[in-house]
Amino acid sequence: MDQLLPNPMPRSVAWLGYGGLLPFLVLAPASLVDPHHAKLWSDAMFSYGAVILTFVGALHWGFAMTLRDLSASRRTRCFVWSVVPALLAWSAFLFSPMLASVLLVAGFLTHYWQDRSLIAASHLPGWYLPLRFRLTSVACICLTAGAFAETW
Repeated sequence: MDQLLPNPMPRSVAWLGYGGLLPFLVLAPASLVDPHHAKLWSDAMFSYGAVILTFVGALHWGFAMTLRDLSASRRTRCFVWSVVPALLAWSAFLFSPMLASVLLVAGFLTHYWQDRSLIAASHLPGWYLPLRFRLTSVACICLTAGAFAETW
């Protein structure tokens, strides 16, 4: 796959990746500064977080289908892992904002750990893991802030 993706990060990837943080960066502060609508803003952020966690999980399904240098067992683990973030994201809707935040943050952090493991077993562009780290960090900080919004 590294032959398909250039090694400086493509500009479109940067725009789309960092642009995808905008809902987090708008909804987290809104949930903290607007106490009358904190639940609305934090619920919107948790919903967006669940969608994004599902999306990043699906990346591993795509990697399992396309990376030629994966062993059969690693490929199976990628397929299996790819559905776990969606299950975590869905289950977050069943709990209080604090528990939803914990589930979503745990899902993002575990997915980053899975990305690190995949990088060690395969070839992905050099920009992939640093980008995932930055996106994961911002999402987790915002989701954590949103968990406290209703308690202020």
